[in-house]
Amino acid sequence: MPAVVGSVTIVNIGSSGVFHIGDVFAIRPISQARTFAGAGSFNVGEVVSVYNYQNTTSVNDNDVVDQPIFNNY
Repeated sequence: MPAVVGSVTIVNIGSSGVFHIGDVFAIRPISQARTFAGAGSFNVGEVVSVYNYQNTTSVNDNDVVDQPIFNNY
């Protein structure tokens, strides 16, 4: 439905964010990310004890595309 929109201030929009004013049928933001993390990287809690003495995270990736995003509209 048409609407009258007053002043709008946009401070920041993330890489996979969408800002839209008006009528729309479908909004589908598309993004991709690759994350490398070693042992004990994503631990959460009040008391976490992690002992990583000999930790190595290998980030050598020979292929160019892991999961392509195409024809996604």
